[in-house]
Amino acid sequence: MKGLFKQSGVLPLIEDRLVLITARKSDRWIIPKGYVERGLTAADSAAKEAYEEAGLIGAVRHKHVGEYRYSKFGRQFSVKVFPFYIERMLDEWDEMHLRQRRLVTPEEAFEMLYHDELKSIISGFFGVRRP
Repeated sequence: MKGLFKQSGVLPLIEDRLVLITARKSDRWIIPKGYVERGLTAADSAAKEAYEEAGLIGAVRHKHVGEYRYSKFGRQFSVKVFPFYIERMLDEWDEMHLRQRRLVTPEEAFEMLYHDELKSIISGFFGVRRP
């Protein structure tokens, strides 16, 4: 699709919970995501975003678990979402002064997230029903 900007993101997981972060210019809760960097796979690029945006170190799976779309600045974005298993959460990271980070249950994520398609990905991954 012309004009569709492709991104990749991670579903940051630790046991039966996940990590959400706020967008840089709003208090909207999202997952770490960004443009796929040249020379990196979509999954590896998403893992790099998890490190930069949320201070997360771990292992990313290279098979995506879903895709969602959103609009921003009059443009359409498509985000492939990859599972990311957290091994360490750093106390300090690149964007810590620009974002909040919170460890939540899937049910809490449903309440916090804005994007319905992302909620559906989380619901399917965890096998829980959305409220």
